[in-house]
Amino acid sequence: MSAPLSAPVPTAGPLTQLIYASRPFGFSGDMLDDILMAARRNNKRDGLTGALVCRADLFLQWLEGPREKVTATFGRILRDDRHMEVGLIWVGDAPARLFPDWDMLDDPARSWMWSREAVRDGAMGRASAAEARAVFQRVAGEVATQTPMNIEIPRRHPTGTKF
Repeated sequence: MSAPLSAPVPTAGPLTQLIYASRPFGFSGDMLDDILMAARRNNKRDGLTGALVCRADLFLQWLEGPREKVTATFGRILRDDRHMEVGLIWVGDAPARLFPDWDMLDDPARSWMWSREAVRDGAMGRASAAEARAVFQRVAGEVATQTPMNIEIPRRHPTGTKF
């Protein structure tokens, strides 16, 4: 997980939230680190916050912020060749951020997510907006009980393996 932002970035105009799912192409620890570093840098610049649930066969991401910035970011993701089968699950306006203190929370996929077989069989495409939102509400609830001092940040060996 990343360190939280020092202060939430105010949103001008409507606050938009978006959830998409994709399958990673050529997944590795280094690729994930590159994606997270770029996302955190760009999100901080653009006033976006969110969370990325990831594993070798799945990216599930929540983005929130100014509508035009969320739209532009999703456009970049659609053009990014590290993502396959990108599908928009939900987008809408909201009164408040779900991840106000996180430029991009890195949350490993949990056992309560889809199995690899379910992902291969199209679970991402069949997921309802309510199911996807429930995943992130659960992640946000877990994060809300943590402080920066007790958040475990996985360290990666140059080969991409955690140590």
